[in-house]
Amino acid sequence: MPVDVTPISAFLIGLLGSTHCVGMCSGIVGAFTLGVRKEADRPRSLLPYLVAYNLGRIASYAVAGALLGLVSAQVFAWSPAGSAAIAARAIAAAFMLTLGLYFIVGWNALAALERLGGRFWQRVEPLGRALLPVDHPGKALLLGAIWGWLPCGLVYSTLAWSLTSGGAARGALVMAAFGLGTLPTLFAMGAAARWLRNVSAALWMRRGVGSVLVLLGLYVVFVLGSGAHVH
Repeated sequence: MPVDVTPISAFLIGLLGSTHCVGMCSGIVGAFTLGVRKEADRPRSLLPYLVAYNLGRIASYAVAGALLGLVSAQVFAWSPAGSAAIAARAIAAAFMLTLGLYFIVGWNALAALERLGGRFWQRVEPLGRALLPVDHPGKALLLGAIWGWLPCGLVYSTLAWSLTSGGAARGALVMAAFGLGTLPTLFAMGAAARWLRNVSAALWMRRGVGSVLVLLGLYVVFVLGSGAHVH
């Protein structure tokens, strides 16, 4: 009987794959940190801002997951029994395998999708800049909610998996678990950015992350081939 690994796997994808965020998000986190008022430049004083920022970011992921989960629930309801679920799992497996190959051999087939998301991001990003300087944790929360829509292949791959959820609540759970997995890296980014960049560039780390993603993709393919039911 197949195990429901989705929330745990989403957390692991965020945890292991968040080294990819070092290159993409370090500038954003740096700009955010520099934008915080001077009185909050000590690590302890900065903590409420970082917590609020990441809560906003994870909330955006959860909203996106809920929307896709809601869409998948409607599609499942109106499609022939099982066919929509199989199609959704096939899409999720394709995203996982593609992202895994990106980490292992550098094949970035998701670049086109990221560019498409970049068009939306160009309209949203000025809203975040308007919140600088960040002089209140509430602003940090809003800023995180905006930056959560930054186009990223890692996020898109996990979102594709939320298509298999069949419901808004479960889709939100998948993306929230993914967001929680990214927390250690993004929290440490300011204090250990150089070390994290070295780790993210290490071949063993990239291949390890890619292998995990490929295995998860193959797991979904196996479930598809066996005709087994996944919650």
